[in-house]
Order: sequence, then structure tokens, then C-alpha cells
Amino acid sequence: MPWAWTSWKNYWGNRRQVEIRIKYGKDNVGADRYFEDYIPGTVEQFGAVSVDEGDIVAFGNQFDPQPFHIDAKAAADSEFGSLIASGWHTASLTMGMLARHYFSSASSLGSPGVTELRWLQPVYPGSRLFVRVTVIEARRSRSKPDRGIVESFVQTLNQNHEVVLDLKAANFIRCRQVSAS
Repeated sequence: MPWAWTSWKNYWGNRRQVEIRIKYGKDNVGADRYFEDYIPGTVEQFGAVSVDEGDIVAFGNQFDPQPFHIDAKAAADSEFGSLIASGWHTASLTMGMLARHYFSSASSLGSPGVTELRWLQPVYPGSRLFVRVTVIEARRSRSKPDRGIVESFVQTLNQNHEVVLDLKAANFIRCRQVSAS
């Protein structure tokens, strides 16, 4: 059954029935982590990146030149009251943390995409962000036995533990053991 937002709420309602492991900090790049290591129900928390005003303006100027991303005075007069990071900037920071801490250079084979990307809270200069990822589903590819598809629910949180972004991602991950077809 495909995952949906309602099933995510139900999943958390039953979380005591699932073993949850939380990992903090250490980079996974280069680690020998394969499809078999992404266990449904596993929760990992990692990262921490600081969001700098200069980076907000630079990203905004290049990729999302709306006044509340690039002009401090205009942003002060906006509903946000200050500069805020572009949602795409926040998504890029999230991807960086995922690449450094969640995916393995030994097995990551890319992604067919993300769904349900939502920006839930503004990200202000000085914010400190981290990521929490829950493995929702892991299934072997029927057409390519050397890989599996891992579906994850990704949340980016600020220093106050408020969710500022969430999304569902699918990733192709190389298998440690190739299954017989």
C-alpha cells in the first residue's frame, strides 16, 4: 500500500511497536551501508548547519530573488519581519545533511524524486537546522536485483525543534547481497 500522510499519522500512533534507533552526528559518507541496513521504522537524527544571513541573500539572489530573501529592509516590512531563507535553500541544506549523514557513497544510486515537499516554518538568519529521517519502506527492485528502493520521511527541524520542512523521498540503494531472480 502506498504511503500517505494519513498513514504517517497512524504510524506514529503505533510507534511503541517499532524498534526506533536514533543516531546523532557522525558522517556516513564512505560507510559500508547498503539497502539491507535501511530497516523500516528506524529513525535517525543528525546534522546541524547554521543558516547565515549572507548565505540567505546569496542563495536568494541566485535562485529565488524575492524581496524577503534578498533585501533586509523589504523583509523587515514583510509578514516575516526579517530576512528568511528560501524554501529551496532549506531543501538544499537538508540534502547536504542527507548526503553527509544518511546516504553511503558505497551504495547510493540516486533518487527518482521526492513528494509532499512542504515548508512549514520560516528559517531565519542564525537558525541552526538538523534532520530527522524515518525509514518508511524498503523493498527490493523487481527489475534490478542489485538494488532496492528505500522510502523515507524526512523532517528538517530548527534549534527549537520546530519542523521547518518535511518531505517523502524515494532512493535507489545498492544491495549488499544480490537476490536470485
